Amino acid sequence: MNHHQLCRKVVQVNTIRWKIVEKVSIFRKFLRFIWERIMVCSTGNSVTYRRLSTKFSEELLAVESSDETLISGYDSDSDLVALKISILGDCQIGKTSFVIKYVGDEQENMCLEMKGLNLMDKTLIVRGARIAFRIWDVGGDHSSYDQIPIACKNSVAILFMFDLTSRSTLNNVIDWYSEARKWNQTAIPILIGTKFDDFVQLPLDIQWSVVTQARAYAKAMKATLFFSSATHNINVNKIFKFIMAKLFNLPWTLQRNVTIGEPIIDF
Repeated sequence: MNHHQLCRKVVQVNTIRWKIVEKVSIFRKFLRFIWERIMVCSTGNSVTYRRLSTKFSEELLAVESSDETLISGYDSDSDLVALKISILGDCQIGKTSFVIKYVGDEQENMCLEMKGLNLMDKTLIVRGARIAFRIWDVGGDHSSYDQIPIACKNSVAILFMFDLTSRSTLNNVIDWYSEARKWNQTAIPILIGTKFDDFVQLPLDIQWSVVTQARAYAKAMKATLFFSSATHNINVNKIFKFIMAKLFNLPWTLQRNVTIGEPIIDF
């Protein structure tokens, strides 16, 4: 076998190996999904999460992306801190783009798609500790309402999303919020306006009107408000850092910004 044939053989073997790993990972996600569907019908206690040490807490939110390592697929080891996140909102508002921006393009192929529900995950190794975000993205049509119980059960945070350029999607947030709270009354609520890069092009009076309404909704929901853009990665990573800070009492200060024309952060 010459050198060229050997190289081709190695590539073929590696390709087959990767496909096997990918299928196993997807199968594990499917099994976990089925298990959680069973558990949602039970009356078991909510999951609990360990408290992180002060030293690790400070490092976790100060760490730069270069210190993070992504692990594909689910992991059931006992030293993994698993955080279930739910995302609700209308169709075509950028929910999936938002998630993909956070988990990475390579994870899109690892997505588990069910009827009215997408599951994606991102597991980080940060200074030796492992944090897994398991993100349940509910479809935006009314037929997807049936998935709200399984998606919201035991979630530590629920992201209610709307398109900043579509007032109707903001109006519908209240319906999503009401449905979600039937199944989970303890999750951290976060209101997120998407497509800020398009929104900032609108006349200032329209921006002011949307900001005013969004802030009023966030106050009624007792939620933190973020304006974001998946295209320009505005406030995407910050939202997930905020979730960790809230869950583990981390000493991280969120800077409030309610200036019209800038990405709003209000709490």
